[in-house]
Amino acid sequence: MKAATRLFGEIEIDESKIITFEDGIIGFPDMKKFTLIFDEEKEGRPSISWLQSMDEPEIAFPVMDPLFVCETYNPSVEEELLKNLGTIKEDNLYVLVTVTVPQNIKELAVNLKAPIVINTDTRKASQIIVEDDLPVRYRIYEILEEAKKKAGE
Repeated sequence: MKAATRLFGEIEIDESKIITFEDGIIGFPDMKKFTLIFDEEKEGRPSISWLQSMDEPEIAFPVMDPLFVCETYNPSVEEELLKNLGTIKEDNLYVLVTVTVPQNIKELAVNLKAPIVINTDTRKASQIIVEDDLPVRYRIYEILEEAKKKAGE
């Protein structure tokens, strides 16, 4: 299926890659359908991907794997919050966090308090607020710069 997007123009989306948020995401309760967009040509796991709304072409959120910037990230989640996603197992669980891109790039941050949890088998997802005392703005600029140095970029 073709989808019009503000950031990427018109793109082809495999309908089997649509992710459904039954309750929408925080601040956007009416947006239920999304897809992940990332650079398929880049080797390894992408540092930042885009969670593109299929309901509203203007909306796309930068997201990333929290373990890329916080190796010890393991939040406590009430099982009740995950029930509508289907059976969650270690091999079908995909967790992302939203990235905040401010004017001052050195204040680049991720929200560790409200991760996006995706069941890759059912393609159902939910953004949840975790019980742990985690930051809403966990600064990552220096972490990403260090990772680039290690990778030789």
